[in-house]
Amino acid sequence: MESNVRDKVVFASPKDFDERALVAGTCVRKLGIKFSAVIDGFENTAERAYTGWPDRIYLIDANGRIAYKSRPGPFGFKPEELKAALGSLAQ
Repeated sequence: MESNVRDKVVFASPKDFDERALVAGTCVRKLGIKFSAVIDGFENTAERAYTGWPDRIYLIDANGRIAYKSRPGPFGFKPEELKAALGSLAQ
């Protein structure tokens, strides 16, 4: 939470999807995120389907399928596994 205060990305819980989108867009801009971001609905369907909490690394192939899913991080992150998965996609 301390880093959120420092980075000025502390918000009240959004009450509808428009507020959630506004908060997400602000966070993307303030944190300088350079990759695509998506917004989960209030039902947290993506969260439940992908088990992204606490954090994970996903590699999505050109067909939109999951080619690699890490174990929970940070200790579950294995760069050599991701490298191998990337290599198999390049073939």
